[in-house]
Amino acid sequence: MIASITSKSPFALIGVPIDSVGGAGGTELSPGHLRELGPWASVTKHDRGDLPINIRDRVRDADTGIIGSRDVIHVTEVLRREVAACLREGYRPILLGGCCSQVVGALAGVRDAIGRAGVAYLDGHLDLYDGVTSPTGEAADMPLAAVLGHGSKKLIDAAGGASLRPEDVALLGPRDVEDAASRGSILPENFTPAIPMWTNDDIAAEGAAQVAADVRASFEAAGRPFWLAVDVDIIDQVAFPATDYLMPGGLSWEAFASLFRGLAGSPQLLGISLACYNPEKDSGLRDGRRLANLVISSLQGQQP
Repeated sequence: MIASITSKSPFALIGVPIDSVGGAGGTELSPGHLRELGPWASVTKHDRGDLPINIRDRVRDADTGIIGSRDVIHVTEVLRREVAACLREGYRPILLGGCCSQVVGALAGVRDAIGRAGVAYLDGHLDLYDGVTSPTGEAADMPLAAVLGHGSKKLIDAAGGASLRPEDVALLGPRDVEDAASRGSILPENFTPAIPMWTNDDIAAEGAAQVAADVRASFEAAGRPFWLAVDVDIIDQVAFPATDYLMPGGLSWEAFASLFRGLAGSPQLLGISLACYNPEKDSGLRDGRRLANLVISSLQGQQP
């Protein structure tokens, strides 16, 4: 059954308490905190609760090259089913993560329920490593590669194969391109066709609002619904320190907010995933509160 989702379909919350470092705490704690930090009931009609998943194993699997490989595969399978079910019930999911490894299962569920879709992928990293090239072995290094069918066969099989084509991706904000290339990562230009990409420098030069307008216009012109995947490390480490992999040179909070609002306002929006917010690093929970309120305020115009 193919789900029928429109710009008037209500939103539903789903908590994804995972951290791909393989232990309790960190981003695993973010769903509970984000729920408490904003008036979600003003934009969501249903809270499906936290999924009964986690990533506990800290061992890097020799076969897949992934830390906690068995847990990661289970997370992918559960998320795939949950996101597909949510969409088929007529709700647009908002995933409160968790780390960005959630994207693999989420986009598999989108494909199962909707068919062909796209993703606006906001991240400070390319996320195109695999189990061999990843310097850490964390599944959060690999989600974009996996949804494009590149990487561990076990992980891709758990997702039912590739979920996207390269031309269905808008990759926004990476600033690790040179480092990733030096480590042997596959790169956007290695796909056929090449993945459309705007680095953080491109966004700064063109203006976040203009980039958002261009990206949503491309999805809307194709009549293609899209998922909005956010890793908060797209934001500069000074502006948003509550994440684990801090890097200088990211977007200002204002530029990020403009980019997010522009994309979230599209009638083609299918759902959102929020990733890599670590409340243990958020003094006074200021960053989490800003993030929750940005999402909520951006969606208030999309309520039926």
